[in-house]
Amino acid sequence: MGEPTTKAAPALPSIRGIGEMRHLGLLGALALLVVVGLITRPENFATASNLVSILSLAATIGVITVGATFVIIGGGIDLSVGAVMALASVWATTVATQSYGPVVVAICAILVGTGAGLLNGWLIAYGRLVPFIATLAMLVAARGLAQRMSDRKTQLISEGNFSIVELSTTRLLGIPLLVYIFALVVVLGWILLNRTTFGRRTYAVGGNPEAARLAGIDVRRHSMLLYGLSGLCCGIAAILIMARTTTGSSTHGDLYELDAIAAVIIGGTLLTGGRGTIVGSILGLLIFTLITNLFILNGLNTSDQLIAKGLIIVVAVLLQRRNLKERAP
Repeated sequence: MGEPTTKAAPALPSIRGIGEMRHLGLLGALALLVVVGLITRPENFATASNLVSILSLAATIGVITVGATFVIIGGGIDLSVGAVMALASVWATTVATQSYGPVVVAICAILVGTGAGLLNGWLIAYGRLVPFIATLAMLVAARGLAQRMSDRKTQLISEGNFSIVELSTTRLLGIPLLVYIFALVVVLGWILLNRTTFGRRTYAVGGNPEAARLAGIDVRRHSMLLYGLSGLCCGIAAILIMARTTTGSSTHGDLYELDAIAAVIIGGTLLTGGRGTIVGSILGLLIFTLITNLFILNGLNTSDQLIAKGLIIVVAVLLQRRNLKERAP
């Protein structure tokens, strides 16, 4: 008797195919926005300084977006990213921290961000709190702690720590160093998600936590690590925003969670978890950044920006739901 043959379901190729189609659509949207910019403000939009401005703005939120992508693919949500970044920037720019030099300032920002992320993950994975509630509580607490530490005042980076500021002022091929840091984080995030066991487990945990548990994955530990990774990205983003603004402030990162989560959703990551790409998230981020840039160049109201972004998020989620229904058996 011949051995029975089994056919493996081509899940991964189909997911990649869906992702590639989604990326083409996002590239088309980016091209359309570029055309709008060239038509409405050709003298300001198509300049090297404006391009650098777009990339610098995208860099800080982009690093946070990479972390948010992992969390959402893993079936979670993190509303605290903006507040955690603010807390990290305030803690790193206190007089006591700055007295040890720029390396300690950077390490402090990373440790504070990672610690807050791991606390989020512990509360969710082991404390059994709903991600929305746990990260909402962290948002409020981190913002309040940042305000208390800084006494609601902006903390300037001292002259001895100006090597942090040089990440924004020093340029290589006309592009600030902080943009290269952003690019490095994106590349490392892509490798981690697509070429490692950690990435495969992230998809498994987000797609079906119970099946992942039965397959031998420690779901709770992995979920906690995902939030720790998100916090790490917040710490790196805190360094970048300190470089851009030369300050640490409790007001940094206001509504960054909106931009990061929206970029991830627009990029095709399912809010229910189990599917998504780093490339899609970054394309979604660039779309949001270009929209912000076009509103500023055309002198449109900030309130209108928020309304437009809100509508884009709603449309993106509705399209996700429609596509899922169409693919359902």
